Amino acid sequence: MFNIFGGSTAQRLTAADAVSLAAKGEITLLDVREAGEVTASGTAKFGVHIPLAMVPVKANPQGPDHDKRLDPAKPVAVFCAVGGRAGQAAEALERMGYTAHNIGGFGDWVSAGGAVQR
Repeated sequence: MFNIFGGSTAQRLTAADAVSLAAKGEITLLDVREAGEVTASGTAKFGVHIPLAMVPVKANPQGPDHDKRLDPAKPVAVFCAVGGRAGQAAEALERMGYTAHNIGGFGDWVSAGGAVQR
């Protein structure tokens, strides 16, 4: 499916959908913003923070540096500041066998009622 965030083939899930799924533990939240952005605003409660550049290393289930918080059997909702980097990360995750959803930006998460941790 084409979307405005870089032409990703990743499925588009709304932030409100992600809030609901996260509350039930049915989805992993992935923040791909840089550390300074997360420090300034916080991130989604119970979210995993991995900057975009590190996603190919940390999300690769076959790699030695795989972050065990990312399970290819569990869908991943990806967000960044606006949605562009989330689309790139979702595409990378899909190439590694994940089901990934670009939910846009952190502001979308907050506007949908998503909890924030600092």
